[in-house]
Amino acid sequence: MERREVGDRQLDALLERIDRLTAEVARINRRLEAGEAYNAQVIAQLANLNEALQTLAYAALGRRGPDVRRRAG
Repeated sequence: MERREVGDRQLDALLERIDRLTAEVARINRRLEAGEAYNAQVIAQLANLNEALQTLAYAALGRRGPDVRRRAG
């Protein structure tokens, strides 16, 4: 493989491009981290909602348990 000299202007252009790519990767990482934090909040709220719905369902049944009818097999 032949080694060739890279001029100052080319080197500056390459470094500038690398800097832009690094900044874009950092932006993407921040978005992903924000999305993960949002997902964790949604999961926690869904768990709370599920618990509340279960509590309401049992309260609606009153003191007696649910009437379960088995199908004739």
